[in-house]
Amino acid sequence: MIVRRVEALGKFLDTDDGKNLLVGYRRAANILRDEEKKHPNERYSGEPDTKLLKEPQEKELAEAIGQTEKEVAAALKKEDFEAAMAAIAKLRVPVDAFFDKVTVNADDQKLRENRLKLLDRIRVATRTVADFSKIGG
Repeated sequence: MIVRRVEALGKFLDTDDGKNLLVGYRRAANILRDEEKKHPNERYSGEPDTKLLKEPQEKELAEAIGQTEKEVAAALKKEDFEAAMAAIAKLRVPVDAFFDKVTVNADDQKLRENRLKLLDRIRVATRTVADFSKIGG
């Protein structure tokens, strides 16, 4: 089972979606790491407040993460690792759009924290298929 999972991950990372999602994951993880260093007592986990999702790209990303998590869970339950990777690949476009159009570190504290929670959701969603923090390159 582990071998099949690693093989599926390897195939995924060889695609443009895989490479670009890995970049998006790293960007999200780096922003969160920096914020958690600056504010050691803060944790940006949990569901973002949907009322605070202002930009279309935030809303689309939140929706995509929710749908992806369901698809990944169903695929993993069947040990269909290629389907899990295909599901996680769907995050690439909304993650890219989010980083292109949305300023995470907004002046409004509540909005900023909500956006950081959204970044954490990227981290959590990808972790269900693989620990992207361990992937070199």
